[in-house]
Amino acid sequence: MDQEKPKSSALSEKSGVEQPEIVSKIAAGHIVALRNKNVAAADLISGILSGNITALSRAITLVESTNPEHLAKANEVINGCLPHANQSIRIGITGVPGVGKSTFIEAFGKHLTGIGKKVAVLAVDPSSTISHGSILGDKTRMEELVKDQNAFIRPSPSGETLGGVARKTRETITLCEAFGFDTIVIETVGVGQSETAVHSMVDFFLLLKISGAGDELQGIKRGIMEMADAIVINKADGDNIKKARLAKTEFNRALHLFPAKKSGWTPKVSTCSAITKDGIDEVWEMISEFLELTKSNHYFGEKRREQNQYWMLETIDERLKNHFYNDKNTIALLEQNKKAVQNNEISPFAAAQILLENYFKFNH
Repeated sequence: MDQEKPKSSALSEKSGVEQPEIVSKIAAGHIVALRNKNVAAADLISGILSGNITALSRAITLVESTNPEHLAKANEVINGCLPHANQSIRIGITGVPGVGKSTFIEAFGKHLTGIGKKVAVLAVDPSSTISHGSILGDKTRMEELVKDQNAFIRPSPSGETLGGVARKTRETITLCEAFGFDTIVIETVGVGQSETAVHSMVDFFLLLKISGAGDELQGIKRGIMEMADAIVINKADGDNIKKARLAKTEFNRALHLFPAKKSGWTPKVSTCSAITKDGIDEVWEMISEFLELTKSNHYFGEKRREQNQYWMLETIDERLKNHFYNDKNTIALLEQNKKAVQNNEISPFAAAQILLENYFKFNH
């Protein structure tokens, strides 16, 4: 019996046939040279104000940098853009993984650009606690919106910040507003704590839910429900329409249990389908109603002022923390105390006291 020949893979290359270059070496060289070019802060500011998307992207990369040498330049860019900011509507969107945030944001963003809005989406991608890496795949998910000339999508790694809100998202909002985007959408990681940080930097906070995901009481949590200005039940299509309507009734009942909001706004519940686009326009109408109310009763401006103060204090906390951990007199002593704490030679509280006293001794 003849022995069968091994099957060759369809992906195997024939000997003697070389694959053509996918990327031009000349073009790649130009890109590398451009990235390595040190652009002045004034050039970045003028580029942003003139609508240069490359300048905006580079400025965002600069403010996201953890390199201490980039801090002064980043602050100069932010301060140069600040007088041209604060003219947008900031919308925070959260929800558990799998609720369809990216699909919803794409449908919502396309609706907004369709009515003449310029939309910037700041999507925070969860970072691995093991490898510290992020996929940054939101542009892949929003393939239609990413091609829209009136839209800008910027995925950022969450890093080690609270609940996954990128460390410099607040500054990125300022840059996008100075560029001319009138609607800023911030997508959270949706893992529990990120809602607090996003709520402190947006005007309208939208909670996405899906029906049939288990006990509806799991969605009626005081913290997130009290922060939400609206609840939108996504995936209300096909056989799920009836369940979505039932969930809408349940959430409407739950909202009546909470105290009145300081804004004077009564949170609403609606259903939509990011696939069929049903209900997407109603979401924008709801946000428009909220803006009209809060601007007329002056809550809108008051909240913005409170948020500015909050982020000043947060920045102080962050800078002090970074200065402590990068202090040359602290680094060696920190390692010693870590080992001592691990070996139960000293309590964590006593070790912290020693480190702080040492830090203040050299930085008073």
